[in-house]
Amino acid sequence: MTKILTGGIGKTEVADTLSRLGLDGLEITVSNDMDAAMKLRAGQAHYYLGTCHTGAGASLGLLVGLLGSPVCHTFGRSVPTREQVAALLSDGRKVFGFALDRIDVVAPLMAHVIAAHG
Repeated sequence: MTKILTGGIGKTEVADTLSRLGLDGLEITVSNDMDAAMKLRAGQAHYYLGTCHTGAGASLGLLVGLLGSPVCHTFGRSVPTREQVAALLSDGRKVFGFALDRIDVVAPLMAHVIAAHG
């Protein structure tokens, strides 16, 4: 079971969006940045999807500080391709940030690629 934590301003909306997809093998949990950092560090979760107004600062700030930038990536307000997300996952990224107004596009994309990535 792949565990995805959601955080930031739109954490509930992201969790609802992912849950509605009904993808097998994904467990979605609403979290906060501090709890998520501890769970990721301890291996109790696999990924974190954080949101804020710009998708850059507040969506990941604490996680970058606690886990390091090599495992974090922000899309900001851009919409990545499946290939970009898959490459980031293969590169060991597990913490992602994006803007609130991109939840409807980015969250499902992330879930589908994470589910396929295993």
